[in-house]
Order: sequence, then C-alpha cells, then structure tokens
Amino acid sequence: MSASLPDTADLPLFPLGTVLFPGGLLPLQIFEPRYLDLIGRCHREGRPFGVVTLTQGQEVMRAPGPGQDDLPEAFAATGTLAHILGLERPRPGLMLIRCEGSRRFRLAGQQRLKHGLWLGTVAEWLPPDPDLPVPPHLRHVAQAMQVLLDSWCTEMQSQGLQASALPLLPPHRPEDCGWLANRWIELLALGREEQLRLMSLDNPLLRLELVADLLEQAHGLVRPALD
Repeated sequence: MSASLPDTADLPLFPLGTVLFPGGLLPLQIFEPRYLDLIGRCHREGRPFGVVTLTQGQEVMRAPGPGQDDLPEAFAATGTLAHILGLERPRPGLMLIRCEGSRRFRLAGQQRLKHGLWLGTVAEWLPPDPDLPVPPHLRHVAQAMQVLLDSWCTEMQSQGLQASALPLLPPHRPEDCGWLANRWIELLALGREEQLRLMSLDNPLLRLELVADLLEQAHGLVRPALD
C-alpha cells in the first residue's frame, strides 16, 4: 500500500501480542474506550496508526487482582503502520476492522497519556522492500506457496466463498522475495522474538533464505539440487 507517511511526532500506537508485516492482513476487534476513539478518528480522517509488539503486559488493560502488581505495557521499538481497509460496528461499543500493514518504523520514544493511549515519536522510516525476484535456488519456497494458494482458492470455490476470505491480501506475489518471506513468516508458528527479528531485516533475500531454512527444518520442505 502506497500512501504518504504521517508526521514523525505523536503517532498513535496500538500495542499487540503479534507482529504486523508490510502487506499483512490484521483483523481486530476493538472494544476498549481508549482504542474505540482512536480507531474512529483514524477511520474518519483516513490516517494510519502504528502497531507495535508487546514485550511485557497485556493487550487489554485490566486492574491488578488482590496482592498483584500492575505489569506495565512495554513494546518493541520497531513497528509497522496499519491502514484501515474496512470498519463495521455490529453493536455499540464494538468495532470490527481489517487493516493492512505498510511502512515499518523505528521509534525514538513514546509516551502514555492519562487515559492509556500511547503516542510514539518516529526516529526513522525503514526502507520498503525492493522488488526482488525469487532466485532459482529458492523457487521451491515460491512453488510451495503457490500450491497453498491454489488449494485455498479451490476450497473457497467449493464452499461458495469470496476471494476476500483468504487470509492473505491481494495482490499475491509469490515470485517476489519480500512478499513471499513475509507471508510465510505469518503462516509459520514462530515466537514473537523470532518474528520481530525477521521483520526488522532490511534484506528481503536474507529474510527469505532464513524462511527457507525454517521450512526445511520444521516442515521437511526439500531444497532441490541445482544443476
């Protein structure tokens, strides 16, 4: 998604227990007052917000129980802009949104307002992945993704579902290193720290190489021998 970048100061932040990648789909249920107002304003104004990954604390603010200390929220300094694709209000006090990840950023600092909303100051916008074709020695990773996409499409057609039900946003580009690496990372059962490390890499080919290693080690995907 190409769009102008917001100001580097006072970027609204949404700490989550997940990692958002550029081009990734993020569905959210919004019910906390601090975020209902934030998302409503972002949607009205066509503005993105920043998704940052929690390293401490919970997504939903809760009062500590008897004898428990309040565990403050803490999150990674690297995050991703989220653009709202659609918003529904099934009932008062609840929003259902679908977002797309776009530009990565690194924070210089953040502040928590009295009602619990976080604002961040962006130190730098990380470069978008360049268009980079999948090299021959990693074609098997692209082919495995295409097989998965084809099987999903066949299943959806048999159930009368629309393409929007796919867990991956179009356009699908399994021939591109960055897109392919990011989508596999979203689908693999990786921990937050590993996802953050991979998301922060600026070299999409290196990211895809590491994904290929993970697929081979954990899922038995065979890397073919080259002539």
